[in-house]
This record gives sequence, C-alpha cells and structure tokens, in this order.
Amino acid sequence: MNPYNYTTVKEHMASTHQFITEWTPQRFINWAASIDENVRVFITNLLDKKQHPEQAYKSCMGVLSFVKKVGNERLANACKRALDYNIYNYKIIQKILENGLDTFTDDEDNNQALPKHHNIRGKDYYN
Repeated sequence: MNPYNYTTVKEHMASTHQFITEWTPQRFINWAASIDENVRVFITNLLDKKQHPEQAYKSCMGVLSFVKKVGNERLANACKRALDYNIYNYKIIQKILENGLDTFTDDEDNNQALPKHHNIRGKDYYN
C-alpha cells in the first residue's frame, strides 16, 4: 500500500457495498454500448474525467438507470446533447431529460422565428 492513495479491501466494506467490487469500467461501457453509441461515449468520458474510475460508478449507474424511465432513444439523445457541450455528469443528463431538451434538434433551436416588433430590423436590413 502507498500512503495517501485509494485502497479498497473488500472485507473491510459493509456487506451492502461489497457488490460494488464486481463493477468495472468495462462493465459500464458495455452496458452503455448496448443502449447506443452516444451513451457509450458519454459513459467513457464520464469515467475518464475522474482520477479513479470508481469515483464515477454511482454517476454511471444513475445515467444508465434513466433507460427504465425514458427509454433508449431519449437517453441516447440526452447523451448526444451533453456530448455536444462537453459536459459529463449525472446532473446534466437529468436536467436535459427533465426539461425535454433531448427532443429538440439543433435545427429547431436555431430556426426559431423572431417575434414581430418595430425595433427588430431582421437579416435584410444589413444587406
């Protein structure tokens, strides 16, 4: 053992937590890949952001458990949106899904019509 480093001795863990020692980064990556490529990339980045992958296991479980609530397609879309913004955490996926942002495409976001108002000149003004 090295001082000031993380160590885990399975026998020292509470019995309710010992099952966590069976988790591996590859297990989460494989699970994510079975859902969608965007989910796999998101989970891989989430694991890579931590100094020790074990620190990301709870977030990985949380993200992957959204499949039960929203389905594969919505989770894949939420992960794609988070990837577009380079944000890799549980909270961003939760917020995207809560606010329905996974159902919008970038084209819909950019092509919203401006409201009619006498102070808005429009694109033709600058020609």
